[in-house]
Amino acid sequence: VQLQASGGGLVQAGGYLRLSCAASGSIFSMNLMGWYRQVPGKQRELVANMASGGSTNYADSVKGRFTISRDNGKNTVYLQMNILKPGDTAVYYCNLIQRARDYWGQGTLVTVSS
Repeated sequence: VQLQASGGGLVQAGGYLRLSCAASGSIFSMNLMGWYRQVPGKQRELVANMASGGSTNYADSVKGRFTISRDNGKNTVYLQMNILKPGDTAVYYCNLIQRARDYWGQGTLVTVSS
């Protein structure tokens, strides 16, 4: 399984970005896809995830600003990030969990300037 993430970049506070992550390889129909983020010196934290059945989970810090969605036919998960804040600056990692195994993408940097 490989995860290819894209969409990071530099944006001003209040702006928006959309991240995409495409999974390839042996992808099973039941899985959990999502996004984590990490800043230097801190643990990686969950941003949002979405099960193949549609249920979602968000970190409190992004509720109301970020929206996760997915296209099961394309094995792709998206993260629409609105009203970005400098505190959202981090490397964002795509994650897939299926059959009790974890897979990670390469990370994409999101920088929000004040």
